[in-house]
Amino acid sequence: MKQILLLGAGKSSSVLIDYLLAQAETGGWHLTVADTNLQTAMDKVKNSPFGKAIAFDVTDDAVREKTISNADLVISMLPATLHALVAKDCLRLTKHLLTASYTDPEIKRMAAEINEKGLLFLCEMGLDPGIDHMSAMKLIDAIHEKGGKVKSFKSHCGGLVAPESDDNPWHYKISWNPRNVVLAGKAGARFRLNADVVNIPYESVFANNETVAVEGLGSLAFYANRDSLDYIPLYGLEDAETFVRTTLRYPIYCKAWNCLVHARLTDEDRSSPVIANKHIRYNEWLKKSLEQYHGHDDLDRFLSEHVDGKDKEEVIALFEFLGLLSNEPIPLTATCSADVLQYAIENRLVLHPQDRDMIVMLHEIDYEIDNNLHSISSTLVVKGENSIHTAMAKTVGLPLGIAAKLLLSGKILTRGLAIPTIADIYEPVLAELADNGVRFEEKESV
Repeated sequence: MKQILLLGAGKSSSVLIDYLLAQAETGGWHLTVADTNLQTAMDKVKNSPFGKAIAFDVTDDAVREKTISNADLVISMLPATLHALVAKDCLRLTKHLLTASYTDPEIKRMAAEINEKGLLFLCEMGLDPGIDHMSAMKLIDAIHEKGGKVKSFKSHCGGLVAPESDDNPWHYKISWNPRNVVLAGKAGARFRLNADVVNIPYESVFANNETVAVEGLGSLAFYANRDSLDYIPLYGLEDAETFVRTTLRYPIYCKAWNCLVHARLTDEDRSSPVIANKHIRYNEWLKKSLEQYHGHDDLDRFLSEHVDGKDKEEVIALFEFLGLLSNEPIPLTATCSADVLQYAIENRLVLHPQDRDMIVMLHEIDYEIDNNLHSISSTLVVKGENSIHTAMAKTVGLPLGIAAKLLLSGKILTRGLAIPTIADIYEPVLAELADNGVRFEEKESV
């Protein structure tokens, strides 16, 4: 019986674990779920005869090597910074590796050895990155096959709260790693627009965001996501005049988050004097940050500099909802402002047990063929069942589970370091995703 090792049993792993256990008997495998919190892993494995839970410390070299050595396939759902550590062992011990995270630069340096050993290290096999790559390449390959030339490619994706569970002014609830929410946009953004390369610093990522209309949901704002240019050659779109990948939020979210960024409340500087005194309250923390970085502690004046007058009262309401204007003490465990903000959003933007989250993805492609300009919109909307079986967990976990099954059954022949832009991978995965309700609706016009 083949052995699958899943590292990490966090928010996005529930559907993946359910899928692998449900498929285990016919697939001929056993699943080991390893997590720092043994109870969390046990709760997700339940009493399945095809799975077991173990306590796992990824920083313990001996434990990590022994655990990985017993596996045929490793799936890492650990924080992205730990993937390279796992990858080194997988390479040395000759084990296939799947992750849902962006390809780590250190793993990229292993590419030649991965290929030489005949292994598959498949990264970016989740939602975004993941489903976005697969669904986009299906469209792009079809356009190229009929002789079309892509002029503009825009890909938008966001994890949101379903309208029926939307009961807070942020129109957002956390369905994935809250630290990633706090640090979103930190790397800035780079993309191509009308044949020009555009670079956006972190301080401007959430400013003056454009919107896109999604049927049934109204207007959603989008902000550019990381470095889109890296994907131009992977998508075969070197001649596209516009190429950008973005994240979706509701407009007021971006306006308020832009203020948080400029107030330096997302700051990870542990030497900052802003929270040198841990025994302060949220409103004092906010004022200290404004005074430290803006020379004054007048919130009204600060907001007037960063948000339109018509939106200022609404942004204040969002700040109030997070408790940023309250007399509540900041957490004593905080070592930087980002820690304080994370604690606030974890407690105020919580996905309650019966709440439903929602994934929205939209590709907008303009292409030319026979001197005619065509436009395609391809839209995906997926809603979760509850706070455990979320749309986020489904769209991150299912692609990994399906890829694991296909790899172990010999139906994925690709080897080396890869992302799912290859038909060998995206065609069967997208087909099974559609069978599980993860299905795109396409519209085309000339």
